[in-house]
Amino acid sequence: MTKENKLPILSKVVIANRGEIALRVLRACHELGIRTVAVHSTVDRDLMHVRLADESVCIGPPATAQSYLAIPAIISAAEITDAVAIHPGYGFLAENADFAEQTEKSGFIFIGPRPDSIRQMGDKVAAISAMRKLGIPCVPGSGEAIGDDDAATVRLAREIGYPVIIKAAGGGGGRGMRVVHTESHLLNAVTMTRTEALAAFGNPNVYMEKYLENPRHIEVQVLGDGFGNAVHLGERDCSIQRRHQKIIEEAPAPGITPEQRNMIGERCAEACRDMKYRGAGTFEFLYENNEFYFIEMNTRIQVEHPVTEMITGIDIVREQLKIAAGEPFTLQQSDIKIRGHAIECRINAEDPRNFMPCPGTINHFHAPGGPGIRVDSHIYSSYTVPPFYDSLIAKIIAHGDNRDIALSRMRNALNETVVDGIKTNLPLHQEFLRASDFQQGMVNIHYLESWLNL
Repeated sequence: MTKENKLPILSKVVIANRGEIALRVLRACHELGIRTVAVHSTVDRDLMHVRLADESVCIGPPATAQSYLAIPAIISAAEITDAVAIHPGYGFLAENADFAEQTEKSGFIFIGPRPDSIRQMGDKVAAISAMRKLGIPCVPGSGEAIGDDDAATVRLAREIGYPVIIKAAGGGGGRGMRVVHTESHLLNAVTMTRTEALAAFGNPNVYMEKYLENPRHIEVQVLGDGFGNAVHLGERDCSIQRRHQKIIEEAPAPGITPEQRNMIGERCAEACRDMKYRGAGTFEFLYENNEFYFIEMNTRIQVEHPVTEMITGIDIVREQLKIAAGEPFTLQQSDIKIRGHAIECRINAEDPRNFMPCPGTINHFHAPGGPGIRVDSHIYSSYTVPPFYDSLIAKIIAHGDNRDIALSRMRNALNETVVDGIKTNLPLHQEFLRASDFQQGMVNIHYLESWLNL
């Protein structure tokens, strides 16, 4: 029996992604009675969301440039299936302003921010400039792209104080960054980062910031309706990283007081109201010596959104769909309550020691269970993990009345999980969760790499 569509304007949605996030979006759509179209590459025809979707369209070979990054193919899939909207998930085209623009120009609803918002926040220099004007605290730095005057660049670095970090204005995902500890390496680092930025992002502009040596990575989840209404859903701690890639996330962030949460959260929400931000977004900060420093805004759903959902009870993907459908924005900041603590472990198909990807066939998969446990995953027994995409195969989320209970439940969940046939980073998580500093919440963004080198 077909469920009644609770958002009639969204009669059919194309899910322009793969893996666990595609399945997550599909479930939210079906819960609301929305029909779904799964687009997929030739190697992904057996993905779980493809099997469960109302329709599916093969959009190309495994190479992402010819499938999940192929804008004409995705829009064509929407046209031939009579879809009305496209959800980009995260990664791939989720923060591509041209894709959002072409989607809307082709007559479809883009389930995400307006193209101009994506474009502004995608340029880190423009984003920092905008946040400064709105009163969001930022890391001391150039505030604009570094010019070609080498002497001026040297003077700027001296004023900021070493170490400094050179960043690509169009960067992301941990790429396009170089830390400089001495003046003798400065100009070469600028040149190399420009070259990398042009090759990776098509934008050679770079900027300079003070390099904070022992910060935590704190981010604030926001939702806006596009008409000047917005709320924040509290913060997450994403400090457990390797090579700028997050491994473990939790909410709320240990040690952040309700007063700090309300202060930084309200500033982020006010920024969204000012720019009439539409949809879900995340303000990312470095946090050191009780100070927040804005680094970037992600204009999409985040991999780690489940921990926020667990502590607030708000379905963020469902809210994305409601906002895209033009439903009245009923959330008030006073409605947002933080309940308990949640932790997420990213399970990757990779060697737990050298981190090399380990694609292959999963002979047997057993997901954990019990009170407070959630598993977001697209894998199943006999599923073959392809070598062409990100190695994320599952997210295990544990929720409890407090952090100690959440940690205990996570340890049990990791021990219950079985992924037979390929290597995963499950042993890394099992071992790391016993680290005393992590158990006490006393970690920064460098902690995991230091711990791995012990």
